[in-house]
Amino acid sequence: MNKKRTYAQLHLDLGQSDFNLHTCSTCGVKYAPGEEEDEKAHKRFHRDYTLGIPFKGWCSEKVVHMPSIEGGRIVLVLDCDPVAHRSKVEEVVKMMEIELGSGWIFHKSCKVYLFISSQRIVGCLLAEPIKQAFKVCSLNGGSEGTSAKEVARQSSTSLQFGDISFKREVKKRTRSVNSSEVLDGNLNGAIICENEGVPAVCGIRAIWVTPSNRRKHIASQLLDAVRMSFCMGSVLELSQLALSQPTSAGKALASNYFSTGSFLVYKTNGLNSQLVN
Repeated sequence: MNKKRTYAQLHLDLGQSDFNLHTCSTCGVKYAPGEEEDEKAHKRFHRDYTLGIPFKGWCSEKVVHMPSIEGGRIVLVLDCDPVAHRSKVEEVVKMMEIELGSGWIFHKSCKVYLFISSQRIVGCLLAEPIKQAFKVCSLNGGSEGTSAKEVARQSSTSLQFGDISFKREVKKRTRSVNSSEVLDGNLNGAIICENEGVPAVCGIRAIWVTPSNRRKHIASQLLDAVRMSFCMGSVLELSQLALSQPTSAGKALASNYFSTGSFLVYKTNGLNSQLVN
């Protein structure tokens, strides 16, 4: 029986001046130096966060065969899979929520792609079926009818459609770190989109790679796996993929992967959204 791993913050930081807690600059966990249980809990969490969650494998895996992958594999998990498979996905999602925010990443219709390397889950992508997306027309400035000053006032996690903006409220459980790394938690810059939607097939709801494995093309290989396996019997064109509200590093990934800054984005049903006038 697979025992579900749990992580717990052993001390509550309520502003007490007598708590001599140290905050890890990498994983963001607060712990009390010298306290044995705190030290062990931090060491275990830090290792899983930076290197990946331990994974011994399953007897019945849905492996997406990718000729370009060396020393690893990509496993597909669906909602109809065994409980142990779905529990492992939930464990990975909790790790992703540290940088991407909680309560919106995963739902039952998602197809989950896990990148396995050295018996650890080092990357994860969640994809969902969609029908419509919007083309990004600017990454750095305003669009027609929107001044640069108005864009600057918007939330750093907003999607702009004409005069209406959708904003996701991200509540991080710990401090985001390594903001210069690919697929990090840096959420700077509004994305300006065209008003009229275009047909799309697959939405990339979230994608994340462990800090020690970034800049190794794992995210690109996960995207390739989605294109090859999302629709049985066909390979998706780049124009059929869209990203949910991406982080700044996600924008860089998309621009590189799609070879253009005018990639497609879409509005996810699970966004904690509000209309901003």
